[in-house]
Amino acid sequence: MNEAPMAPTYQSPALQVPGAVPPPDHSVDSGVPWHYGDPHGEQRLLAAGAGVVDLSHRGVLQVIGPDRLTWLHSLTTQALEKLLPNMSTSALILDPHGHVEHELHLVDDGEKTWIIVEAATTEPLRRYLDSMRFMLRVEVVDVSADFAVVWQPLYERHVAYPTWLSSPEFSGIGTSESGTDRGGDASKYIDHRPEKFAVRETIVPRTDLPGLLQERAGELAGTWAYEALRVAAGVPRVGLETDHRTLPHEVGWIGPAVHLSKGCYRGQEAIARVHNMGKPPRRLVLLHLDGGAEILPEHGDAVYLGDREIGWVGSAARHYELGPIATAIIKRSINTDSDLIVMTGAGESVAASAESIITS
Repeated sequence: MNEAPMAPTYQSPALQVPGAVPPPDHSVDSGVPWHYGDPHGEQRLLAAGAGVVDLSHRGVLQVIGPDRLTWLHSLTTQALEKLLPNMSTSALILDPHGHVEHELHLVDDGEKTWIIVEAATTEPLRRYLDSMRFMLRVEVVDVSADFAVVWQPLYERHVAYPTWLSSPEFSGIGTSESGTDRGGDASKYIDHRPEKFAVRETIVPRTDLPGLLQERAGELAGTWAYEALRVAAGVPRVGLETDHRTLPHEVGWIGPAVHLSKGCYRGQEAIARVHNMGKPPRRLVLLHLDGGAEILPEHGDAVYLGDREIGWVGSAARHYELGPIATAIIKRSINTDSDLIVMTGAGESVAASAESIITS
């Protein structure tokens, strides 16, 4: 089991807001506020469709040049050749065996393609893309120092800034075009979506960030609230719900980030083989943890059925309604009606029941 990647050192101006609390040590979200003094109140604010979360530690890349969309189309799991200006989508970069390496949130403004990625994967992704340019008319630029990401529970484009919208599947509004093909429907992997996650990520100039935070001072929420809603919705995140063996089918990315009817990208043969002839070996579930547990599990903590280790925890959170919850990756054959145990790094065993997200 891989450790979650660490984000580069960064300190957001939002940490200067009165009441702002930084995340725990070694958090993948270091550098931005964990909460502002009322984590459950901040969750309620976001659940009501209001509030702003500072994700300015995320990486932002630009791909410039007339060949950018056809080039990205050839490298990723998504059909990007005809991506229209101001439209957004998600894509993955896989290894030759179909395992997930990067998740990309993309939006094209008609002149350049913007890519939002996890902070720790920004430079590895930039290096990989740069190595694949060959003679094509493209340039890859890391603009993270000049642009920041702001998250909101809204499903509409910002009028002034590049905006990525969550996929229709995670947003609860239908199925994306990439989710169907002659070989079947991406929904065959989904038991159900526990909660809707209709959200936007807006790319703003860093010079505008302090003013934006000041304008929304009464509506700020931290990453605790963001993560609680994400976990409750079963939305995967690279480095937390993935490891070096993760197939997109296991975590619900077939459809939202993998176009079933395009080929000729690295790992495509493995994607098609599992889709058409097999089943993924593991699957994502939502764990409802014993409410009496004083310590939340951490990423990578083992999940047991009896004395047999059957998976590991992706992310854990204290939800304002559901209580302590966690995502986990478990063996596909495990019945989700079984009583499970999570063994924390502190040596505490936590009883858990599983709610299926990915069908068996």
